[in-house]
Amino acid sequence: MKLNADVVIVGSGVAGLFSALNLPEEQEIILITKSDLESSDSFLAQGGICVLRDEKDYDSYFEDTMKAGHYENRKESVDIMIRNSRDIINDLVKYGVEFEKKDGKFAYTREGAHSRPRILYHEDITGKEISEKLLQQVLKLENVTILEYTTMQDILVENGKCTGLKAVSAEANRTRLEAMEAEEAVKTQEEIQPGGEIPVEIYAQDTILASGGIGGRYEHSTNYPHLTGDALDIAKKHNVRLEHLDYVQIHPTTLYSKRPGRRFLISESVRGEGAVLYNSKKERFVNELLPRDVVTNAIREEMKKEGTDHVWLSMENIDKDTILNHFPNIYQRCLEEGYDVTKECIPVVPAQHYFMGGIWVDSDSKTSMDQLYAVGETSCNGVHGANRLASNSLLESLVFAKRAAKAILAEKKSAAGAA
Repeated sequence: MKLNADVVIVGSGVAGLFSALNLPEEQEIILITKSDLESSDSFLAQGGICVLRDEKDYDSYFEDTMKAGHYENRKESVDIMIRNSRDIINDLVKYGVEFEKKDGKFAYTREGAHSRPRILYHEDITGKEISEKLLQQVLKLENVTILEYTTMQDILVENGKCTGLKAVSAEANRTRLEAMEAEEAVKTQEEIQPGGEIPVEIYAQDTILASGGIGGRYEHSTNYPHLTGDALDIAKKHNVRLEHLDYVQIHPTTLYSKRPGRRFLISESVRGEGAVLYNSKKERFVNELLPRDVVTNAIREEMKKEGTDHVWLSMENIDKDTILNHFPNIYQRCLEEGYDVTKECIPVVPAQHYFMGGIWVDSDSKTSMDQLYAVGETSCNGVHGANRLASNSLLESLVFAKRAAKAILAEKKSAAGAA
């Protein structure tokens, strides 16, 4: 089955959705996603999204990001992200995203390795709030057709340029695919179940890879298990440049469990609000607001020293109202696991969380192959260096997704002018 579009986007997280929203409505877009629309790590992000509060904050924000990344960050990319942060927040508010406010003004929180509060949030489900509002906007667009349970298997390449991709789609998508192939009107998306495979070739002028991270390759991860870094294998096959594949971030605090499957994240903002880490003797052993890799290493050392498979996180320094209002979902999930965080410590353990490496891109999210872009966690634009600063991921994804869309538009205008 062969389909045609101006742009094909792989992934339904914030990077893929925001790319679609920033492309002109006369562009025909096909967006594919490996699972259902909401099974992306963007929906799981708890803590918040960073923003430059004012010009006086620039130097410290820049330094915080560089320091967390062990100064291996690409300075140009860090500058672009910070300088564009306020515009991104304005875009999100325009799309209906609601951030916590106090006395009518944005409320800011602080997380590990930040020198001051500069993080906007929505309870402890900021990623879900942003992702849902962006998805609602994309679903309104008549120029965007979405295919769930559709897995990219390869990219199409002609004369060194990417001309689209090969995928397999669920059998339940057949009627939808046939209408698309015949260039007929596609009905409103109905609930699709996985099962069966239909080979599909999607030809497009431009391809955007926004397929997420690599958590599915790990035994313990906060990621969805279907996020297995498919784009990296495909890029390698076609000699598309990759960068820093060893830069994998471990989140220091996930709820300890012996059950198989994804680990539940205990947001860093909990420690930013005053939660502390204890060993089995209820002794603090680390500054909880140090960068994630430092805290992770300290936890592992303590576990090794004590011969335990977890440490303890206490929210005793946070008043109950703050816990219930700022962290209602963390409170509820821990309660379901048998822990009342307002009264007792919870067991936590490090787990794979975020991938800082990926497909190399320039400052406009272009890969080393013409007409192929990469955004979000699957890309490496150098913002994060060797270790991501807390709450920079949503911002980075949105900033560089928007730049990818703008670069595609600029190239089309340039080509039209040359013609």
